[in-house]
Amino acid sequence: MKRILLIEDDPEVARLVEAELNEAGFQVDWAKTGMEGLIRHREGKPDLVVLDLGLPDLDGAEVARRIRATDDTPILVLTAQDAVDRKVSLLTGGADDYLVKPFHPAELLARIQVQLRHKEGSEVLAVGQLELYPRKRQVFFREREVRLSPKEFDLLHLLMSRPGRVFPRPEIEERVWGRPLDKDSNVLDVHMANLRAKLREAGAYGYLRTVRGVGYAVRPGRREEEG
Repeated sequence: MKRILLIEDDPEVARLVEAELNEAGFQVDWAKTGMEGLIRHREGKPDLVVLDLGLPDLDGAEVARRIRATDDTPILVLTAQDAVDRKVSLLTGGADDYLVKPFHPAELLARIQVQLRHKEGSEVLAVGQLELYPRKRQVFFREREVRLSPKEFDLLHLLMSRPGRVFPRPEIEERVWGRPLDKDSNVLDVHMANLRAKLREAGAYGYLRTVRGVGYAVRPGRREEEG
């Protein structure tokens, strides 16, 4: 049974959504504030988040940003604002889809099912012969498992989510640690060095690239590019 985290402060809307999703076979966890939603997300690891923007404590966009900083749970936003710039801001800020109020419960259900299918379809991240399985938290190179620490896995997962893109250090820190690291900290460098060593040991040479003064990226190994 898929688990949906509903973050909504309006009891009437929440009961309507919960009843519709329960009828469709989903398990619903209802949070009434942004902070409660963040706590339940961290503790419960839902399959999808339905998030209202008009929360009493935190702005819904801020809740989406904090969730996206820690993992890739699909986020469907409920908003009363139909302005184009607001929609663009939501999608670039971490939301996967949005639904403008008032909405029909059947449309909400359809959009949830689409997002869950997308998530299941992206179960494997592959760059060259390097494969990462997010749910199983496993990494393989040429069918040989590469054993990583939790933080090493999170770092590789982030980089492999956008192959070739150089992730700046501040963004990596925010999305993997949830906060900026101290300016004189070498924690990120140590984890990256360990990750690079384990990839090399497995035969994955040149996958982890360092762009000095900017950040890190994952690309196919140099030998594969040349071949």
